[in-house]
Amino acid sequence: MRQPDGKKTGTEKFHKRRETIVRAAVEVMNRRGVRGMTLADVARRLDLVAPAVMYYFKSKEELAATVYYRSIERYEQLIATAQDAGTAREALEIFVRAWFEFSAAVTTGEADPIAGFNDIRALPDPGLGEAFIRMFRSLRALLEKPGMPTDLDRVDYNARTLFVLSQLAWSVVWTPRYHVDDYGRLAAHTLDILENGILPSGKSWRPRSLQVTPVETDKTSAARETFLQAATLLVNERGYLGASVQKISEHLNLTKGSFYHHLENKDDLIVACFQRTLDILQRTLKESGNSANNGAEHLLVACNALTEYQLSGKAPLLRTLALTSVPEEIGSRLLSEFDRNSGRISLVLTDGIADGSLRPVDTSIGAQMITAMINAAAEVHQWAPGVTQQNVAKIHVRPMFEGLMRSG
Repeated sequence: MRQPDGKKTGTEKFHKRRETIVRAAVEVMNRRGVRGMTLADVARRLDLVAPAVMYYFKSKEELAATVYYRSIERYEQLIATAQDAGTAREALEIFVRAWFEFSAAVTTGEADPIAGFNDIRALPDPGLGEAFIRMFRSLRALLEKPGMPTDLDRVDYNARTLFVLSQLAWSVVWTPRYHVDDYGRLAAHTLDILENGILPSGKSWRPRSLQVTPVETDKTSAARETFLQAATLLVNERGYLGASVQKISEHLNLTKGSFYHHLENKDDLIVACFQRTLDILQRTLKESGNSANNGAEHLLVACNALTEYQLSGKAPLLRTLALTSVPEEIGSRLLSEFDRNSGRISLVLTDGIADGSLRPVDTSIGAQMITAMINAAAEVHQWAPGVTQQNVAKIHVRPMFEGLMRSG
């Protein structure tokens, strides 16, 4: 309510400034994660001092929780647009198109961006976890509508819900490469793959086995691999800023001096961790293609091997979303490396389309979706209890190839 002279009330000013702080915090959190964000960082974006932000939020944890609650609320609003749909296919289309419309609005400045959920577990707020689970269940309810295969159980539905969420989260990385006017087409191509997969109808699911093995073999390299595995686990769990040299050393029951025997500094460690992940991805793609009869078999074998490796009990692959919190000079270079890997997947997709073993799909988007699928495999067992190394391919990978609407 405004005063007769047109001036804003104190309450209005308070809420306006609070919203401005939340928007600035989203930018910082998406760049540095919860652990890397400080109230001073947020204040600097607004030409304020930290105490000015503390007037509205007593701690960075309170501010971060507010940001995440807003993100969850936005997802709930997008999900609600599809709640009245009669079938799962119709609901999925409405929801995914609503997401890309929202992404376009963010790009043009017509809507506020939201934070990714990378570090949501870093906050000691039980209400936040409960809110996220409610949102997850709301999305799952869309997939449980009529039209889905009748042989799916709760594990399948949870895994497919995570699959959709992971694809939307990763789309934030690749959609900015396109013109905002084309976001509607991006939604259509994404939906085509989500619903129908990349295998032609009737194509049999018979991937052969491939063992993913570390590159290192000698004792010195094996010790370095141990450090990289420990660091990878901590970076995936805590982000770049939360995985300190001290924490990594404690995880291995070693001294910091032992760490520096193998690596000079933390940034070298992060680069080495990402290089380890890239080496595994590239080597697996190469080996799966050595004896493949066509593009489909090439991708099937590689994707199955990589997702099974994620649940093998060894250190999983480093989550690509961890790139959002590394120093910019490192992150941009590593993102380029991951782009090259996606480019390789795109080429295999093109080969498969040419030889008839794969459906004609957008290969660039398909490659990004496969990247997101491989990444999400590391946490699918947390959201779908019952997923193991033995069945993760059937439950998590198969929907990528056959589509969400086909039987599991």
